[in-house]
Amino acid sequence: MSRPRSAQPDALAALRSGLPDRYLTPDDIAEIFDVPVETVYQWRRKRTGPPGFRIGKHLRYDPVDVRAYVDQRKAEDAAA
Repeated sequence: MSRPRSAQPDALAALRSGLPDRYLTPDDIAEIFDVPVETVYQWRRKRTGPPGFRIGKHLRYDPVDVRAYVDQRKAEDAAA
């Protein structure tokens, strides 16, 4: 049984205030980066976005990996 969407904590606020204590969903990643969920799935297919993993049929993202991805992108942009 899943929680209603309104009961889930705000993913972006959770990352800003520290790492959330749960794995992130594709919807969370789309909200964090303000992109459509289909973009998140395209990133996964192209292996260009934050690394994700499957738990059965469910795609999840470790907040630590997402933070590392953001930091890497910032460093690449600063070096360019």
